[in-house]
Amino acid sequence: MSATAAINEQLLRENITRAINDVFSTMLGREPTFMGCTNILPDDGMSPPASGPASGNTTFVVGTVGFVGDINGLIYLYLDETLARHSTCHLLGMNEAELEQAGDEVINDAIGEITNMTVGSFKSGLCDAGYMCKLTIPSILRGSNFRIEPTTATTRYLYHYESAGHKVTADILIQTDE
Repeated sequence: MSATAAINEQLLRENITRAINDVFSTMLGREPTFMGCTNILPDDGMSPPASGPASGNTTFVVGTVGFVGDINGLIYLYLDETLARHSTCHLLGMNEAELEQAGDEVINDAIGEITNMTVGSFKSGLCDAGYMCKLTIPSILRGSNFRIEPTTATTRYLYHYESAGHKVTADILIQTDE
C-alpha cells in the first residue's frame, strides 16, 4: 500500500489546523477558528466549487508551498488582501503608511513566509506520522475570481477558518497515484 493510500483526512485536518493555529497565534497575534472541511475526490467527476475561496470580486493573496517524498502535494493558503496587509504589518512591525510605501512585494514576501511556516509545521506533523517529505520553495498568486483545478490524480481538501472576521482557507492537494 502506498503512503498516500494510507493517509487519512483526520491526520491532514489535525496537522493543518495545528499549523495554522500555531503560526497565526504566534506570528500574527490572531486566533483562527476551524469552520469546516470540503473534500473533493479525484474520481467523483466534481469540479472545484464555483464559489471557492477566490471567487467574486475580493482580491486574494495566495501563498503556495509543495511537499515531496513519501507523500506529495501542495498547500495553497488563501488570505483576502485586507488580511494579508494586516498580517504583513503585524509580522514586520509596520504601519499602513509604511506598507503602502513599501509596496506589494513586501506583502508577497510576508505571505510567502507565513505559508512556508504553516506548511513547514504541517510537514513536521506528517514526518512524525511516518510520511517523510521535504518542502518546495514558496510562491504567490494574486487576484480575484480564479480557481485551482487539480488533476484527476489528486485528492483535494479545503479547510476553512475564520480569523478576526476574515476567512482563511487552506487548500490541500494530495497526489493519489505514483
